[in-house]
Amino acid sequence: MKAYTQLTREERYQIYVLKQADHNQSEIAVMIGRHRSTISRELSRNRGMRGYRPRQAHHLALERRKAKVRPRFGGSIWTKVELLIQRDWSQEQISGRLRAEEGIRISHEYIYQYIYADKRAGGELYRHLRCQKKRRKRYGAYDRRGVIRNRVSIDERPVTGRGIR
Repeated sequence: MKAYTQLTREERYQIYVLKQADHNQSEIAVMIGRHRSTISRELSRNRGMRGYRPRQAHHLALERRKAKVRPRFGGSIWTKVELLIQRDWSQEQISGRLRAEEGIRISHEYIYQYIYADKRAGGELYRHLRCQKKRRKRYGAYDRRGVIRNRVSIDERPVTGRGIR
């Protein structure tokens, strides 16, 4: 079973053109490779006063998606976190303190992500990290050690007479 992906702007334009060409929803679904209920839902949700229009439909879909995203923690929590970071507390200490005093469960990793997002935005919080590394090791990522560049499979190498008896 394929994972669900949201409709793209191009697919919305395809739906519009096919609808204008008097194709029904089932035919449109087959032509763009989507389920017919996806097409039905798209046409009903994103219809305006002047019918289905792809640009408006895409805008409405993005607005709905944006409205669903809520921050996990409010600004007051991040203000406390920033204050403790500036006092050179470790992310683990901050996480433990917030859990003990306020019952807020925020992981040290999420605090790291906040610090690096602040750095990308031009902030200075990363300067208070205890370990100043150029790059963080991301566990679970593909390990590149021991990989030979431009390697040739043994099956693709030329046959030589040496070593075979």
